[in-house]
Amino acid sequence: MNGSTGHGEAALAAPLALRARIHSGGDERELIREAQRGSHDAIEAIVRRHWHDAHRAAFLIVRDGAAAEDIAQESLLAALRGIEGFDSRRPIGPWLHRIVANRSIDWLRARSRIAVATTAESVQHEAAPGKLPTDLSQALGALAPDDRAIVVLRHLFDFSSEEVGELLSIPPATVRTRLRRALQALRAQLDGEAVDEL
Repeated sequence: MNGSTGHGEAALAAPLALRARIHSGGDERELIREAQRGSHDAIEAIVRRHWHDAHRAAFLIVRDGAAAEDIAQESLLAALRGIEGFDSRRPIGPWLHRIVANRSIDWLRARSRIAVATTAESVQHEAAPGKLPTDLSQALGALAPDDRAIVVLRHLFDFSSEEVGELLSIPPATVRTRLRRALQALRAQLDGEAVDEL
């Protein structure tokens, strides 16, 4: 009887220990491996861990709260559908940001929103995911989608020019050139200090 109880406890210990690590944040590599094995807890933990950044990146690029939520959801679903082939030694964040950025740019292009002019009221209403000053948010919204994505990824998510180039499938030199041009456009609309906050 004691032996069978001990065996049952041992059988439960591993899943409970894994669940505790998942709920406490857990090691991302382990979460990815568990998600690849079909663990719903690991998938849920990955979604919780990356939802805010995915939503924020989408919002800062498309500047539409409902669209940003849809893009973040679709991007996470696409990433999770492809997780079996993902290399668990790599962080999932950059891969997810690539999906978010590309879907956001596609959304803008499909709606011909190359130069979005948003009123101060709607920016204040929708600003929670981005948490940028209104004037900076409006100036960022006036950039072309590709340039906006570069500024968001480089300065708000701290990816290097090389990483941004990899995420958007363009050479790092092109990233730097377009980033310089985008920052000059922002400076033309704002005082230098507001742009320096990026």
